[in-house]
Amino acid sequence: MLWRAISEDLPGPKWARLFTEYWPDYRRWWLKEGDSARPTYLESRRALADHMPEIVPLYEQLCDLAGGGDQAARFLSFYCPPPYLSGCSQAIWPGEEPVLVRNYDYNPNAFDSLVLRTNWQGRQVMGTSDGLWGLVDGVNDAGLAISLTFGGRRVVGNGFGVPLILRYVLQTCTTAEQAGAVLARVPTHMSYNVTVLDAKRSYLTAMMAPDRSTVITHAAVATNHQENVEWVSHARFTATVERERFLLQRLTLHRDPEDKFIGAFLRPPLYSTAFNAGFGTLYTAVYRPRLGQMEVRWPGTVWSQSFDNFQEGGRRVQVPGAA
Repeated sequence: MLWRAISEDLPGPKWARLFTEYWPDYRRWWLKEGDSARPTYLESRRALADHMPEIVPLYEQLCDLAGGGDQAARFLSFYCPPPYLSGCSQAIWPGEEPVLVRNYDYNPNAFDSLVLRTNWQGRQVMGTSDGLWGLVDGVNDAGLAISLTFGGRRVVGNGFGVPLILRYVLQTCTTAEQAGAVLARVPTHMSYNVTVLDAKRSYLTAMMAPDRSTVITHAAVATNHQENVEWVSHARFTATVERERFLLQRLTLHRDPEDKFIGAFLRPPLYSTAFNAGFGTLYTAVYRPRLGQMEVRWPGTVWSQSFDNFQEGGRRVQVPGAA
């Protein structure tokens, strides 16, 4: 896989080129159920204004850079997108320097392969891109890190694709408590577990769903179910319960040092090569929010980035099983 790292303080020509490159594939995905299956522009913008008003000016800037088209603007709202599934494991290692570690399990042909650093609206954010301004994990310059996993439920409702909710949290929040309040009120179109860690070592996991209230927990581990397994076949296929137990053991019974704990994400049962069955582990991310640092890891490869020394460029990496 070819990965890229791109830095642009304000929405501009770099982002516009990215949109031009990615939009044909995203448009096909967004229209796979037909244009009428997606909300109108007015419905989408109204939902943004109701639930995430602070980023509406940013949204409008990006729509202009994307050419101002109706379908592009509706896509960029992330409101009621087509449903999609992923795997993923994430956990907080509570050492002297707390770390948020996650595996992202997904289809390599439907992934941005992009680390994006921005300074939009005066807030530095860097993380793994989804939908070109959403994020599946990331950190901001206030020392707040965030990551998502699929919640293991079939229900689809009216709400936002969770990558935009993560972007919104990082643009507007500085603490885990603030993030929890946002995650409790912004509607999501599917079920997700969102884990947050801040610079003062506070953390939480929000179990979000479109058909019931968000549950805020003090869980340091999240895989692909919520309080109970509801989608049994998905749980068996992804081994969500086994992965959760494995991580809890690493944190409680064995007390692994940081390097060993992170290394466990690059091996079974956390690391998956089941791409022929739908999705496997595309990368492992490591966030040190107080230090403003992130790493993207693959077996034998570490790509380090930070707010103080963000390096643009590309990396061609071997992802076991993804060929």
